[in-house]
This record gives sequence, structure tokens and C-alpha cells, in this order.
Amino acid sequence: MPKQQAVIIPIDAAHPDQTRISKLGAAILAGALVAFPTETVYGLGADATNADAVAAIFTAKERPNTDPLIVHIADISQLSLVTGHTLAELPENVAKLVTRFWPGPLTLVLPRGPAIPNGVTAGLTTVGVRLPAHPIARALIAAAGVPIAAPSANRFGHTSPTTAAHVFADLGDRIPWIIDGGPSQVGIESTILDMTVTPPRLLRPGGVLLEEIEAALGMPVAYQERSVTSAAATAQAPGLLLSHYAPRARLLVFEGADIAATWERAVSEVAALAVRGERVGVLSLDTLAGRFRTAGAIAIAPLGTGDNTASVAHQLFAGLRALDDAEVSTIVCGAFDPMGLGLAIRDRLWRAAGGVVISVDAPAASDEAREA
Repeated sequence: MPKQQAVIIPIDAAHPDQTRISKLGAAILAGALVAFPTETVYGLGADATNADAVAAIFTAKERPNTDPLIVHIADISQLSLVTGHTLAELPENVAKLVTRFWPGPLTLVLPRGPAIPNGVTAGLTTVGVRLPAHPIARALIAAAGVPIAAPSANRFGHTSPTTAAHVFADLGDRIPWIIDGGPSQVGIESTILDMTVTPPRLLRPGGVLLEEIEAALGMPVAYQERSVTSAAATAQAPGLLLSHYAPRARLLVFEGADIAATWERAVSEVAALAVRGERVGVLSLDTLAGRFRTAGAIAIAPLGTGDNTASVAHQLFAGLRALDDAEVSTIVCGAFDPMGLGLAIRDRLWRAAGGVVISVDAPAASDEAREA
């Protein structure tokens, strides 16, 4: 692939420059790739109706073509182009969720319309679609005049980008344009909900909570925590592979019924690794940062407090990237309560660790890393 240097275009999210947005929308329509901010993470966008442009996303990211993309729309009127159905023609439960959560970090898996090429959906008859809340994302889609297919703007499997600098670090020599709209607000990807089955099935926890979805629908939602898709199989949605969102360093995640005990074990692990001469970094709760430093951690990425999961989610991917930049060999992290946004945080940590976690509940004599 010929090397190029991406041009970073700063745009104020509060007052988007329509002249710049219009030029970048025209570039999308002409088949170019443009990285842009959303409220979740930065996306790598292409015209979702242009098979060649979509193929360029997979090439730039080195993404397997068995991993489908999410299609982003600017308003409800574009839903019919993506799905072949207007909102009124879709099941009532779809309208309930759209009314409650769009624009926002919820992706709905719906029937795929004829305008969407096979490359977007990995050949599936369904398509993931969402209406983002970020003003730059919506302005760009509107300027392009077509729905935009956009996975996270990073090399495949790497930690998701939440700033333009993260995008440039991964794709700066592979794409022409990066919009810098500041840090992403949510910090982890959208929730993905399959609405083509009954009951609806949560495929990936994210920015919209499972509890909120069930309340809006008035019914339970099916969810199997830590569902896994092999790299060779076609996934039903993005982000379902066993190893995903991964830093370069080895990540050790501790789990257990007693959340506080997992963090105590993490402190002990840092001390043991430091004695062996390892360069250890920590994704740390603010209250434990001093203890981790005393234990021998050379770098700390603060996540906030454990009860403020919005702060943890916002800082999670940026923290993993910062620890990689500090050239640590091992990253250590404790557990989070799997309620609310904690469910999505646990999912991202588990996949970033390649599915290998350390059980604090296991007997000390046989306490080993296990694949969950």
C-alpha cells in the first residue's frame, strides 16, 4: 500500500465548520476514507453504498472481511435506504428503541436493504445501523448525502481510538483525512442489539445499558456474557472476537465475586512482577494509585472511582494506549461490578486480555490464569 500522510482537520464540535464538513462529505461521496469522531469512539468512514469504498476500510484496517461494519445515518429518513424499510414498517419494538435512544450509542441489527453491499455485512442478510449523537458525525453524514459505514478508526484488533491522535498513530500513513473533534465522550463502542430475533438479543454491551433497554421494551433481553466468534467465522456484529481492543503489552485482568479483593490481588501481583524486574503499568482506581506506585508500578493510567463507571469507560481505551506508550511489558487491572456500564467495561477488558483472566475466587494453591 502506498504511504501517505493523513491530514488532520480540526473542527469544533460545538460550532462545526460547514465549509470543511461539506468538503469532507464530498470526499466520502467520491469514495475516500475519512476518520471522524463519534460520541463512542472515532470511526473510519466510507460511503456505505459504495462496495469499493467499503473494501478500502478493510484494507486500511487489515480487518477480516468476516467482521461486519456498522452503518451510521444522519436522520431517520436514511433508515429506509439501509434496511429497505421505513421506521413505520419495522416492528413496534424498533420504534420504541429509536424514540428512546436515537441519536445515541445504540446499534440495532435490522434487515439489510438492497442498497447495502455484501462487504458491509460480511454477506449477512442483516445490518447494524445507528444514528450517532455527535454533531460532527451527523453533519458529515448529512453532507455526504449517503449513510456511512464506519468501524473504529484503528488497526484491526488494536485498542479503540478516542482521540484524533490515536487514529493518526494507527492509520496516519493509510488514510487521507482525520477530523479532530476532541476526545470521544463515552469512550467505548455502542451497544449492539439484534432486533431480528425474539426476544431481542444483546450482542455487545456498550454505551446504552442493558437495564435501560429492558425498561424501554418492557421485556427481558437475551444476553450471553462473553460470547465468542473465531476469526475464521462470520460474526453477527463487530467486537465479538475473543481477542480484540488489545494493547501491545500483556494484560492481566483479575476477577472475583468480591470486587475489592480483586484489586487487592492486583496490588500484590504488581509487587511480585516488579520484584522480578518487569515494567508494570496499571489501570488503576484513583484511590489505589498510591498503593500501586509503592508496589512498583512504573506507570499509572487513572480510571476514576469504581462507582463512577462513566468515568472508567471514558478513560479505559485512552489508558491502555497511554500504558503502551510508557513501554510497559505488563498491564494489571482489577474487576468491576457487571451492572450498568460495568458490563461493557468487563467485556472490553476481557477481550483486550484475549479472554484470559485470573480468578481471585480460585484456591490459592491452584490459582491460575484461565480462559473464561
